[in-house]
Amino acid sequence: MIAFLVRRLLQLVPVLLVMSLVVFSTSLMLPGDPTTTILGEDANAADRAALREELGLDQPIMVQYGRWLTRALSGDLGRSLRTREPVAEMLTARIPVTFELAILAVILSLVIGVPLGIIAALKRNSWIDSLVSALSLSSMAIPYFWVGILLIMLLSIRLNWLPPSGYVPFHTDPLTNLKLMIMPVITIGTAQAALVMRQTRTAMLQVMSQDYIRTARAKGAGEARVIVLHALRNALIPVITVVGLQMGALIGGAVVTETVFSLPGLGRMIVDGIFERDFPVVQGAILVVVLGVLVVNLLTDLSYTLVDRRVRL
Repeated sequence: MIAFLVRRLLQLVPVLLVMSLVVFSTSLMLPGDPTTTILGEDANAADRAALREELGLDQPIMVQYGRWLTRALSGDLGRSLRTREPVAEMLTARIPVTFELAILAVILSLVIGVPLGIIAALKRNSWIDSLVSALSLSSMAIPYFWVGILLIMLLSIRLNWLPPSGYVPFHTDPLTNLKLMIMPVITIGTAQAALVMRQTRTAMLQVMSQDYIRTARAKGAGEARVIVLHALRNALIPVITVVGLQMGALIGGAVVTETVFSLPGLGRMIVDGIFERDFPVVQGAILVVVLGVLVVNLLTDLSYTLVDRRVRL
């Protein structure tokens, strides 16, 4: 276990270095001039040039990258060009919002997707299987922003059951926090549930035809025991893989969802940073997202041994 962790952590180092260079250089390619965000459109050329020199934007890209990487390794991701607030402090305030949204969306996707996948596999080629497959395809086809708008129109405007947008920390008011998170979680979780359902169905169909399933039934094991302890447990590895790989897509969905529901998370932070040409904010937020996806992939590999003892690290 320790050797595996050390080896994987060492593998993360070159990946992070390459991604940091990609993130830094790509963010600088965004159209617009950050000096316009700070000084306004009426500033003269001399003031713009002085500000660019002060911020180090007049240096070659590799020089800027080297300075940024050196500070980033010590935990300093720079300051926002617009608010002059440290990016690290902004991330500390925003990460819990996106983390809560991601965790709740994954839980919802598993709660919906795994049971429906099992039912579809057990009722293969029936009307139930067709209905579940149609629902999953529909969930995957509808864009996040459209689902979010429909939920706001139905649950907030017409039925007045939930507040349309905003965010309250869980430790401040747990009930209000959960009310505000219901629609964003449904927006992302249903799309993820469709992928989980399809993968669960495929994995269950493969497992149910194995010899050890027939052996368990021949020994007199109940059908529920056969499905849960023998079939589902061995079918979970591809499901876990899909959930881990979808974390990147989940963050992408969070960008749209947080904007629609005015959640102050990483997704909205990236969008605001792009519109305002706030390069340090965009660079810091995307770097944290990349690191989070890599950590999730590592945890996914570790979880294999908990689900299936035949797997060795």
